[in-house]
Amino acid sequence: MTTTGYLAVSIGLALIGAIAAFFIGRFTAPKQPRKPEGLTVADLIQQIVHDSHDGIVVLNHFGDVVLHNPRAEELGIVRNNRVDDRARKAAEGVRGSNEVVYVDLSPLDGYRTGRQPEAVHAEVRLLVEDFIVVDATDESEAVRLEKTRRDFVANVSHELKTPVGALALLAEAVLDASDDQDEVRRFSAKIMQEATRLGTLVTELIALSRLQGAEKLPELSDTEIDVVINEALSRSKLAAESVNISINVDEPSGFVVPGDRSLLVTALTNLLDNAVAYSPPGSPVSVSRRLVDGHVEIAVTDRGIGIAEDQQIRVFERFYRVDKARSRATGGTGLGLAIVKHVAANHGGEVKLWSLPGTGSTFTLRIPAAAAEQNPTLVPSGTGDPGGEL
Repeated sequence: MTTTGYLAVSIGLALIGAIAAFFIGRFTAPKQPRKPEGLTVADLIQQIVHDSHDGIVVLNHFGDVVLHNPRAEELGIVRNNRVDDRARKAAEGVRGSNEVVYVDLSPLDGYRTGRQPEAVHAEVRLLVEDFIVVDATDESEAVRLEKTRRDFVANVSHELKTPVGALALLAEAVLDASDDQDEVRRFSAKIMQEATRLGTLVTELIALSRLQGAEKLPELSDTEIDVVINEALSRSKLAAESVNISINVDEPSGFVVPGDRSLLVTALTNLLDNAVAYSPPGSPVSVSRRLVDGHVEIAVTDRGIGIAEDQQIRVFERFYRVDKARSRATGGTGLGLAIVKHVAANHGGEVKLWSLPGTGSTFTLRIPAAAAEQNPTLVPSGTGDPGGEL
């Protein structure tokens, strides 16, 4: 029997007991009442119903509410001691068929308050005699996850279709121009570009899947931030030099964090590649590190196009691009910042953004530092918003 079933039987037994006690009390000689010792079964059942995470409502044969818990009001299925009409109609169906009825009690458009969940599903069943119980649960998180999954699949399908379609067209063009060596070279270069973009997209999808729990993450170990920065710089050096962008770095710090070096390098490389891709040729990009409130902060600052305030919260979404045309030209996948966000979260940290359109942006990767007794070199080096230095 399910938890709901046990609860229904318990409430039913409690109601039968109360009814029996009422009639016995009326038709038997009065006796000296005896105070029960400790909590009674009725007290326990009432407490269980009151504290239940589900919304519990008991209706009589008129459809009136005879019992409900506070959670039922929070879910919006009981207002002013009246049950939602959808639940009342479902109760009528239960009386006619004696079968369990499932009903969607999600708030209707225009009637949802700030406290109410987005999705509420209920199970309506016969309790005992003419009493019906409505057991409602908040399914908002499951609905959101399903929507996210559908959106993700749709986005992946769209993103994969673009380079795959381009490869097919370019391969056809190579065949048609097989006698023209110059055209073959030109189309072959484009095929290589699209193949690289496709490979990057697949790699980042695998990385994102890993970070979101599809695979077990490695154990965190003491990792030197200076090593992470140097490795990320070596990966981004070629892209920066190709557009005449210099990356300025502050002095080594000796900071240490508990982390996975490869993931931290990937996150920082994504921030650097982003800064280079969205900066005008010849402009500088800077990397700085400091210790603030027990966290090591690595700030990547550019003097690029900047990000409007209404878009700043969305840049960490998968496949979201501030400038789609520029992202396409640079081979961006729209997954880089999503990966940074998940790397930070998996290390117990966060990524912060300061940006001003036409001025530039500062992305700050913030990771908890190693314990001071394991790393005596950790000394606070100032406070403040690195974005203010732009």
